[in-house]
Amino acid sequence: MKQALLQELKTIELFFDRSTSCLTEEDSGFKPTDEMLTVAHQVAHVAQSVDWFVDGMKSEAGFDMDFEAHWVAVTPIVSLQVAREWVSRSFTEAAKVVEEMTEEQLLSPFPEGIVMGGAPRMAGIDGISDHTAHHRGALTVYSRLLGNIPAMPYMD
Repeated sequence: MKQALLQELKTIELFFDRSTSCLTEEDSGFKPTDEMLTVAHQVAHVAQSVDWFVDGMKSEAGFDMDFEAHWVAVTPIVSLQVAREWVSRSFTEAAKVVEEMTEEQLLSPFPEGIVMGGAPRMAGIDGISDHTAHHRGALTVYSRLLGNIPAMPYMD
């Protein structure tokens, strides 16, 4: 089970990296409308969300629901390179946490609540997958608006 979760984390990161590989540092500040996130903010949000899911998996209290504070941490990230480095660190830490958790811990339920209440903690990896795929898709739209052709995530 643990090896499957670790492989899933590698695959999620690989698909995200492939899909967004056509974006460059010069694209960092692009956003389709004033109300939307920039490229750098989207990528930083992905990293932060990986951290959020992993922190929730580790915590007896569940997930930190102070989303306003979360946005405050993403706002200063204006460089795609910096955001990508955060993504890399987040996936590395996620793998480390999964590696360190026992099977019993991975199967133990999240506390009841609005996010994954009662689901086994290993379901946090599914959350990472779904959330990352959502932003991967948004960033491929950004890429096309910039005139780039995003790579297929599932193959070279």
